[in-house]
Amino acid sequence: MKATLFSIPGSHPALGARMMLEHKGIDYRRIDLAPVLSRGILRVAGFEGVKVPAIRIDGRKIQGSRQIARALDQLVPEPALFPDDPEQRAKVEEAERWADEVLQDIPRRVIWNILKRDPRGRRSYLEGAKLGLPVSVAAKTAAPLVGMSRRLNGADDETVRADLQSIPEAIDRVDGLLRDKVIGTARKNAADFQIGPSLRLMMTMDDIRPLMEGHSAADYAMWLVPDFPGYAPAALPDEWKPEPQPERLSG
Repeated sequence: MKATLFSIPGSHPALGARMMLEHKGIDYRRIDLAPVLSRGILRVAGFEGVKVPAIRIDGRKIQGSRQIARALDQLVPEPALFPDDPEQRAKVEEAERWADEVLQDIPRRVIWNILKRDPRGRRSYLEGAKLGLPVSVAAKTAAPLVGMSRRLNGADDETVRADLQSIPEAIDRVDGLLRDKVIGTARKNAADFQIGPSLRLMMTMDDIRPLMEGHSAADYAMWLVPDFPGYAPAALPDEWKPEPQPERLSG
């Protein structure tokens, strides 16, 4: 069995899909698409939606990391991405849903806002990309796509400022999931592959990393995703950022 994974350079959900494929031992080919342009290419490729991750496998076309997780468990049952115990599975599914619907949007919007303001990090998020052209060329022509991506993802200043204020609460939630062993165990699950890449993308940004340091969530991200391309120097106003908070040891 072999899969084709359609991705975008630096996409944290697409990285989660890659990790699930590797977790299952499924051979795959990766095709990286340029942001914005990817929407039309995916439609031409026969997908119903316009977002990554998208995979072709066993004659099926599947989009969205939650949908991919379930499809992979059907195709290759072991190692399973969800626990057998119904109560534990419900906890994993709720963590996965929150990560998909809430958490992953935070670093996505923040990074597009940063890269629009400050071009210094643009090339770094393209490292290792399989775009069919040199990284240097892609970086030099990235400005219009960065601006369009910022708009398409709703990464305006007001929204990103609110995102930054929401990060301490999100990190507290991840710390709690780790304490409760919903994620972060030796038997990785679908919630790990949703949450870990989002946290790891956050840690590439100097505007966010200080809010995570000293938390179990930061150590977890580095353990699950040791390598993530990209580095963005601080570019957002200091008054947008909340004060770093220590990890709460209970509750």
